[in-house]
Amino acid sequence: MASSVQTKRVRKSPEERRSEILSAAAAIALTEGLECITVRRVAEELAVRPGLISHYFPVAEDLVAEAFGVAATAELDDLIPRERPTGGPVEHLARFFSLTVGESYDGMSRLWLNARHLSRYRPALRDRVGHQEALWRERLSGLLRDGVEAGVFHTPDPLLAAVQILVVLDGLGAHANTVRGARSPVITHMAVTTAERELGLAHGTLLAHLDGRDPAPG
Repeated sequence: MASSVQTKRVRKSPEERRSEILSAAAAIALTEGLECITVRRVAEELAVRPGLISHYFPVAEDLVAEAFGVAATAELDDLIPRERPTGGPVEHLARFFSLTVGESYDGMSRLWLNARHLSRYRPALRDRVGHQEALWRERLSGLLRDGVEAGVFHTPDPLLAAVQILVVLDGLGAHANTVRGARSPVITHMAVTTAERELGLAHGTLLAHLDGRDPAPG
């Protein structure tokens, strides 16, 4: 006999529902690609009617752009937190580089490649990609500026140094879809050695923090 007890449905606030939709769309973007974010696909993921998704995102392209923004912002907050963890600027920068290797980072590199390609044809996504790139430059240059003010980094232009580091990281990330097997240490640490050079650090300073050795003197 069928039970007469019905599961009570919990009504979510608009903010909660919108966040849930974006989280689901961001997860689809990371695993399947931005092209796979559709109203129907997100509804399927959340086991809701497509009309609910359309209610919050009448324009599907806005959902794609915001989903990318959610994933990219989460990555940035992980790599360079707004609230600095314990340690000084050198430790913070070394921590940043330690997180720019591995499958998780490669997955985000693939998403950035995906977004930059699609942004040629999708204005909303193009604007979001530009916004996220600006956030990256601001956050990383801020970290470098902290080091300059502390007297441990030496560069006349923290923003330019940040851009140079990001260009190298983007160049390495451009091969996330094709590189198979381990890279040589010289290539793997190319962004690190670029940072050491641009910030006036002794060669091996950041690498020493990455593998737990005592930093090289000088």
